[in-house]
Amino acid sequence: MISIQIVILDCDGVMFDTAGINRAYYNRVLAYMGRPEMTEQQFTYVHAHTGDESIAFLFDDERSLRAAQAFRRTLDYMEFIPDMVIEPHLKPLIKTLRPRYKTAVVTNRTDTMPAIMSEFDLRGDFDMVVTAWDVQNPKPDPEGLIKVLDHFRLSPEEAVYVGDTHVDEAAAAAAGVTFVAYANPSLNAAYHIRNLGEIRNIVR
Repeated sequence: MISIQIVILDCDGVMFDTAGINRAYYNRVLAYMGRPEMTEQQFTYVHAHTGDESIAFLFDDERSLRAAQAFRRTLDYMEFIPDMVIEPHLKPLIKTLRPRYKTAVVTNRTDTMPAIMSEFDLRGDFDMVVTAWDVQNPKPDPEGLIKVLDHFRLSPEEAVYVGDTHVDEAAAAAAGVTFVAYANPSLNAAYHIRNLGEIRNIVR
């Protein structure tokens, strides 16, 4: 029987409740461009994809896209970070897992991730953090997960990936990693959890 050696987490929607700040961030760009606030369909997309992909999704003509990207570069994401809500079981879980298990993050965030890890004092809690800037193909491509497995010389069977979107589901399936769905019963997953504390029962 192969035992779990590493627990890999998504960031948005798993480590943190970022629904509020993601809405505020992209709605600010939309407001600047004279557009209405995001629909639920638009929010579902931007919640799971990279910043560049999200802006391209919201602005489908080249002129608006360039203007929106230019305005986005003037925003200081640091002002939004304090409004992120950390998952209450995250730090207790990490304390329980380490050092017996490796811990990692695979996220479609880019340059904001170091600031988030610093703001919430998580820099020493993960053995590896892979962002969309660390791969050629972000999720739903499995490249990020495979990068983690290769780094630690682990097989897919030795890992679990915790995510909350269909993008996470697809990445885990393509990588052959056991998928754990966080607070989203619509996903196809080996396990469904309501909080990160339940991971302890899975890895044991």
